[in-house]
Amino acid sequence: MTKVILPELGEGIEKATVSYWYFKVGDKVNEKDDLVELTTDKATFNLPSPCPGTILEILASEGDTINIGQVIAVIEESG
Repeated sequence: MTKVILPELGEGIEKATVSYWYFKVGDKVNEKDDLVELTTDKATFNLPSPCPGTILEILASEGDTINIGQVIAVIEESG
């Protein structure tokens, strides 16, 4: 299983808000597919999937504020 973690976003940015999930639990994703749209005070950006697989769990809902390093989803990796 692979944990999707909110990465470092730049100097002074410590959190982001989940705007929109492009997939739901049970969906298959490819590596680099945009998983989720996130918004900070300075920008809106998409976080790509770190691997191909199936989304097992989404841990942050749309509208939630998440911190750097927080796990926001879990993917069951596939070959």
